[in-house]
Amino acid sequence: MPMPSAPPSTPLAKSAGALAPRNPPRPLRPELAGDPRANRLLAALPDAEWQRCQQHLEPVALPLGEVLYESGVTLSHAYFPTTAIVSLMYMTESGSSSEIAVVGNEGLVGVPLFMGGSSTPGRAVVRSAGFGFRMSGPAIREAFSRSDVVMRLLLRYTQALIAQMAQIAVCNRHHTLDQQLCRWLLLSLDRLPGNEIVVTQELIARMLGVRREGVTEAALSLQRAALISYHRGHIKVLDRPGLEKRTCECYAVVRDEYRRLLPDGSGK
Repeated sequence: MPMPSAPPSTPLAKSAGALAPRNPPRPLRPELAGDPRANRLLAALPDAEWQRCQQHLEPVALPLGEVLYESGVTLSHAYFPTTAIVSLMYMTESGSSSEIAVVGNEGLVGVPLFMGGSSTPGRAVVRSAGFGFRMSGPAIREAFSRSDVVMRLLLRYTQALIAQMAQIAVCNRHHTLDQQLCRWLLLSLDRLPGNEIVVTQELIARMLGVRREGVTEAALSLQRAALISYHRGHIKVLDRPGLEKRTCECYAVVRDEYRRLLPDGSGK
């Protein structure tokens, strides 16, 4: 079955601080969004739990730049990406931003819904357009409370997500921009079906919390080493093993923790 085309991209604001919630993602006809179990958390559910949860899933398009939740705003839904990638970001008062975690088909967006809180000081922004499914807050809380299997799965995912956040914080503080860019590209590839990433250098700079000029220099260095090619917002990874050798240990730490904690070894 051919993969559905990604929804149209929408321009991101020129600074992360200018991003603001738009209308919530619009529901789709189920056949346009593909198989919900392309999301690895949903695929890990036993059949009985899957049958219960399936009726609460709503397919949605996740276009580039869509803000799924904003800082301090009560969350209404949890999102299970299948082909999209979502950045979890934190902002400063000055409008600067940094990505603290990335979520794709290995996980969900909306952990506060079942962890006892209803909001978060961060924001969630789609950084690679695609599709996914959402579940209402009451539905995911009910599933979490009703089933020990669901509870254990979501708690293990939350532990993996916390590990990713901690490792990215260390990486951003102690490693070179070249290494950070390699880690960022590899984590993105793990959540995409191919070896091409649609992204601008400006967006990468915003995610890493650095100047665009630094990203340009690092990308040119990777291109000269024949690890990637970059043209008009498209990065193609030409040599993944070479990229893995060039990055710091942070990528492997995150990847291995997801493999350890999640049933199907979510991570490549």
